[in-house]
Amino acid sequence: MSRETRMKKTAKKKVTKPKNTHPWRLCPPGEHWRRTHPLKIPPSKKNPAGSVTTRHGHCVLNPTGKDQLYPDEIQEIGEQNFSKIKEKPCSIDLGFTKKYKGSQYDDLIAGWTKYWNDVFKPETPLDPNVVKALIASESGFDPKRLANKKNKDSARGLLQVTNNTRKILADEKGELKDHYLTLTREDLNDPSNNICAGIRWLFRKRAIASALLKRTATWEEAIAEFKGIRTTTKARAKELIERFNEYLEKLKKCESL
Repeated sequence: MSRETRMKKTAKKKVTKPKNTHPWRLCPPGEHWRRTHPLKIPPSKKNPAGSVTTRHGHCVLNPTGKDQLYPDEIQEIGEQNFSKIKEKPCSIDLGFTKKYKGSQYDDLIAGWTKYWNDVFKPETPLDPNVVKALIASESGFDPKRLANKKNKDSARGLLQVTNNTRKILADEKGELKDHYLTLTREDLNDPSNNICAGIRWLFRKRAIASALLKRTATWEEAIAEFKGIRTTTKARAKELIERFNEYLEKLKKCESL
């Protein structure tokens, strides 16, 4: 077979591109999105002073080639897709009407709930109302809330993600086997980053609860694991769950109207 014939046959073969983990992803597996940003051109003989140009948005290889979400892609996914989602949490504000309104993050809640449901495909999908009730009970919709103002590593943001959790979500050699997120501590102050990371962690907590129970945990049991019920006092555990359930019941009543 001549070289020309081999080339023609190769050209006819269908090229199979790697599938993204979700249709909203901007880059193929093993790469992440970097937004348009200024790029410094170093000095040269032709341009002794150097210059600054614009590097348009593009995909960048992850250092390990594994699936990672970075802040730029998290923001792009939200901006491009979330306003179109129909299945949103109930739009009531749950009594949060002043500085931090209870309905201002409904699109982000709906979007990241759908995203992680699509990725993990649980038999019982996570309800966006559960996430909204969780945010209400964790932070009162305050995106900059820090559990301990004297400790920057303490739980922060809408879903009160700790710095230790942030590290686990990024650690490709740790307890997670896939679907990692690389965020800085300060990135968690952003509502979209925090909700994305918080829901990913809720799915992880459900897996842990399922392993302990030796059956598939309910989302209520996953919430209990998320809130650390096993490691606190009975009185504190009751208080945490009752507060969450109070918000969830309000959202369920709203949905039934």
